[in-house]
Amino acid sequence: MFAFILRRLLQAVAVMLTVSLLAFVLFQYVGDPVTIMLGQDATDAERIELRERLGLNEPAIVQFGHFVANAVQGNFGISLRQSEPVSTLLKSRLPATLELSMVAALLALLVGVPLGVYTALKRNSLLSQLLLAGSLLGVSLPTFLIGILLILVFSVQLGWLPSYGRGDTVSVGWWSSGLFTATGWKHLILPSITLSLFQMTLVLRLVRSEMLEVLRSDYIKFARARGLKRRAIHFGHALKNTMVPVITITGLQLGGIIAFAIVTETVFQWPGMGLLFIQAVQFADVPVMAAYLCLIALVFVVINLIVDLLYFVVDPRLRSGLTRGGGAH
Repeated sequence: MFAFILRRLLQAVAVMLTVSLLAFVLFQYVGDPVTIMLGQDATDAERIELRERLGLNEPAIVQFGHFVANAVQGNFGISLRQSEPVSTLLKSRLPATLELSMVAALLALLVGVPLGVYTALKRNSLLSQLLLAGSLLGVSLPTFLIGILLILVFSVQLGWLPSYGRGDTVSVGWWSSGLFTATGWKHLILPSITLSLFQMTLVLRLVRSEMLEVLRSDYIKFARARGLKRRAIHFGHALKNTMVPVITITGLQLGGIIAFAIVTETVFQWPGMGLLFIQAVQFADVPVMAAYLCLIALVFVVINLIVDLLYFVVDPRLRSGLTRGGGAH
């Protein structure tokens, strides 16, 4: 178990170093920070002084070493557009993105898993067929179109829900949340549904296919022969074994939700990291772009590690195999 965790941690470090190198390349080849910060009218002396202060005259390998050392401390420099520390900007936007992503992921699970189980157990019913047909729409329609349609129906035509912004928030230290206010919940409904719809339909179809596969297995037939109740067979045995691939997909999709909340945040003008990244791309704000890239990579690495560890909780076969193999996986 220890060897497995250590191997995963070393892989995570290798991934983060690779992503850091890509982020560092942004500093080298995307725009000139000196020109962006000083403008076109700066004198040569001012340019030389700023390049010296930013360390741009040092060899690339030395600059990369400084970049990694600063990134480990959460220091990505100053935003070229807003002239504020990038870490401060990300810290102010992080609560909004995490709040939206967690609610969307929770919504996808709470709706997708029960519907997947229902469509597997009642696969010939009319409602199951309608749900499967609807899931195709959820997978096929692009996120921005879903968001625009929801705004058109519920904001413009019906006037029930707001179409942009985050609403009132409550601050606890540096963390701000709209989950404790009525307007915060109202502003959260449409973007969370938009962001969760693809993952919801993916979970639904995955749970259905895995559930059907498990229900055809020999041990389920043996459980039926023993006279166990349907509820015990379906939820005590079949669903538990169905959850192993669901955990994998859900974990990866959670990282995807956080990373690709960019579109949803742009459509609804949600003040999160995704919207900050889009604004940084428009103004070639390289420090913000690099920091966002590293942060999203870190999210994926951490989630993958957690998913790997959850395997041992859900599937005892992995624990026994790891023990017999002397730590091999």
